[in-house]
Amino acid sequence: MSKIHPLIILNSSHEAPSSSTASTSSCSNKYMTSKRETFTIWMKSLVMQGNGCTAFDESGEIVYRIDNYDNKHSNEVYLMDLRGKLLFTVREKKMCGFLSWEGYKSNTFVGANRPMFRVRKSCRGILGNNECSYKVSMGSETSCSYKLEALGGKSSAFRITDSNGGFVAEAKRKQSSSGVVLGDDVLSLVVEAHVDHSLIMALVTVYGLIRHQL
Repeated sequence: MSKIHPLIILNSSHEAPSSSTASTSSCSNKYMTSKRETFTIWMKSLVMQGNGCTAFDESGEIVYRIDNYDNKHSNEVYLMDLRGKLLFTVREKKMCGFLSWEGYKSNTFVGANRPMFRVRKSCRGILGNNECSYKVSMGSETSCSYKLEALGGKSSAFRITDSNGGFVAEAKRKQSSSGVVLGDDVLSLVVEAHVDHSLIMALVTVYGLIRHQL
């Protein structure tokens, strides 16, 4: 059986694009490091292998998890650390036929205050084709702070960039040490240095909701 925790070591010939500046003033040092990090994302819960998500660090340790006990698509999920501490509540909302997603920090009562971030779909037509991405606005800001875009149509791969187009994070299907591409539900996530990992995982959660994986 192939291990699903990170086995790929980034080097100068395989690095993702560098970033100018990609950080947020609200991030906690506990979830932010001074070097680029690689995580393995398994779009499954370890609880009965049901709907959810489990994130492993480079040592193969579980660092984030989502356990959804409902087999149906959920409109509210909870991002936790290994010990079950709530980090983010992510809610899917529908208004006037349009979907959006809101993320609340653990110490914020959902519905009582503004969300920490809000994600909305942004589509544009190019030569008859629709190109879709998602705008991420932080706090009370209405401008785009980050952009989340799919890589390759219906693929589970995606990229997150900042307002200047700088690299923040990218997820692609994971390869085993022998070069075998694993299933569409096993991703290798690269996060730029000085970026809040928990915030990126909250956006991974949003993408899972968009793809009806959670």
